[in-house]
Amino acid sequence: MNVKMEPIGFAYTDARDIPRYWTVSDVEGTLVIDKKYLEGLRDIQAGQHIVVIFQFHQSPKFSREYLRQIPRRGTEKKGVFSICSPVRPNPIGISVLEVLKVKDNILHVKGMDMLNGTPILDIKPHIKDRHRRDIK
Repeated sequence: MNVKMEPIGFAYTDARDIPRYWTVSDVEGTLVIDKKYLEGLRDIQAGQHIVVIFQFHQSPKFSREYLRQIPRRGTEKKGVFSICSPVRPNPIGISVLEVLKVKDNILHVKGMDMLNGTPILDIKPHIKDRHRRDIK
């Protein structure tokens, strides 16, 4: 099976120091989405949060040596699926960003943990507690 994805747009920021994870980021930037998807952005509004799925486009090609890595703030190796490393079998990242402003196909956002030029694969609404169920 071959899975092919095309970016719907790209992330841009002037920030030089990018936090490793969105929960600790105050970095602002823009998501410039291809105009052919403009109608799909229609109901995104300032003040809401969105889930952005992106590609770690500058990560090295994954190999077995990366199955266990030392996390940025750690001293012991851990399994790749238990840490937030950008070096992954499928270099996909997920962030929850605050929408500051929407102008046409440009979303001004806060909380970025993406490098300048990061390909955006998808955007979804961040729905908090609306469909929550207890998992036992």
